[in-house]
Amino acid sequence: MELEEMQTVWSQMSDQIEKQKKLTDKMIIMMTQEQYRKKINKIAYPEMIGAIICYGVVILILINLNKLDNWYTLLSGIISIIILSVLPVLSLKSIYQMRKVNIAVNNYKETLLEYSKGKKRFQTVTKMGFYLGFILMFVIMPVTSKILNNKDLFSETKSLWPFTIAIPVAIIFFIVFVRWVGRCYNNNINSAEALFKELEDIDVS
Repeated sequence: MELEEMQTVWSQMSDQIEKQKKLTDKMIIMMTQEQYRKKINKIAYPEMIGAIICYGVVILILINLNKLDNWYTLLSGIISIIILSVLPVLSLKSIYQMRKVNIAVNNYKETLLEYSKGKKRFQTVTKMGFYLGFILMFVIMPVTSKILNNKDLFSETKSLWPFTIAIPVAIIFFIVFVRWVGRCYNNNINSAEALFKELEDIDVS
């Protein structure tokens, strides 16, 4: 009889320990999910602000499209509109794919796979953004000159020496800025990925 009672007590204790472990694991997963989203938000919020600025510039160009009265400023305006419209959409979609990863629903392997897809897409968009941003830096110059000052950057410019100074400075600034942003983004992405590795031995089912 005593043996049966001990077995019953032991079984109850085992059940309680198992329940406590599952509860602890669930709390860890919820906390990790929250930390993960905070990491991704550090990328998402600047990109959202950037998207608002991009579409603000697109609206400005469209409103003043009639001022682009020659073929090269008009072409520059169209290219600028396309780049400013497409890049934010691609960037935010790739971030959304990373942000929607649900640690509580998926197992470790599924979570890592889904995250890896979003990460790869985001890194591809980031590289594309570097090259398109470099092009945008040049094509938007005649557009802004025409819209803001009503001056043709090429035909009405008396001397080209300011551009020989401004363009290299702009290129250096662009490269430094892109590298700094890329480093910040990569730090957050790596930190987010490191959170998954802590969950490898936790059963989320």
